[in-house]
Amino acid sequence: MSLLPNLNGNANVLIGGASRGIGLALCKAMLARDDVATVWGVSRDARGNDDLATLARHHGKRLVLINCDMRDEQALAALATELGHACDHLHLVISTLGILHQDGAKAEKSLAQLDLAGLQASFATNAFAPILLLKHLLPLLRKEPATFAALSARVGSIGDNRLGGWYSYRASKAALNQLLHTASIELRRLNPAASVLALHPGTTDTQLSRPFQGNVPAGKLFDPAFAAQCIIEQVGRLGPADSGGFWAWDGRAIEW
Repeated sequence: MSLLPNLNGNANVLIGGASRGIGLALCKAMLARDDVATVWGVSRDARGNDDLATLARHHGKRLVLINCDMRDEQALAALATELGHACDHLHLVISTLGILHQDGAKAEKSLAQLDLAGLQASFATNAFAPILLLKHLLPLLRKEPATFAALSARVGSIGDNRLGGWYSYRASKAALNQLLHTASIELRRLNPAASVLALHPGTTDTQLSRPFQGNVPAGKLFDPAFAAQCIIEQVGRLGPADSGGFWAWDGRAIEW
């Protein structure tokens, strides 16, 4: 399957949150493809990460590591400037950013556990960082084809919420979905061949899910490599006609 619908030739790919979990697995999977020319692996300490360093030694100039805290808009602007000097178009950008109980965020079970700092931490990483990444990379997504995908979560679905809890995480992912949907409308005017996708990778064995894996049904806890492959399959399947949608790892649409 082609990396993107209607893509001819080698692709420039950027992975945000590249140093671990699904982001690292995506870097490995992209570098294993013959139709990917260059992968930019971006994270807070990409150049100091042992796993990415190993990949870089093996793949040479095909993997470019960039340190960037994507919660910092000045850092995003600097990232965009650096990329603009290196290439004139990004075919695919995937943001894997997400926190549930790290960096000040909390998996609240009740209203009593809510506080402003936890809400702000969740929204800063889960909603604000991906859409500001899209904002700053927009000049590199104006040619065809181009796809911007961000990892959302089924628990961000308002219609699917029957259990409650996880206030900040649910709300920040719902906000991300709306931001991406809104951006898809603007990109449709700027580049009719562009796609903006919200993707649910399924529950994956990462630092984010580890404290909660006891509640995951048998066979529903995915390895990061499997989740990455599912994401790549959806990116290759979903084109401009699907832009602005919210999709699960298996290709099924998720209600808002």
